[in-house]
Amino acid sequence: MPIVTVQQGPRDTELKRDLVKRITDAFVDAYHVPAETVQVWIHEVPADSWGAAGRLTADR
Repeated sequence: MPIVTVQQGPRDTELKRDLVKRITDAFVDAYHVPAETVQVWIHEVPADSWGAAGRLTADR
């Protein structure tokens, strides 16, 4: 059973719904597995809890 973890900043539900569908379809096509076996976990990180280039994303 493929498990995909996506770490990202917050997004709206419609975007996440589309992402889960596209990731699932990619695994079905590439691995020839049933869609029911693909799990996609979305871990949303608030902008004040991650950073890049030495700065919090919330400070950009």
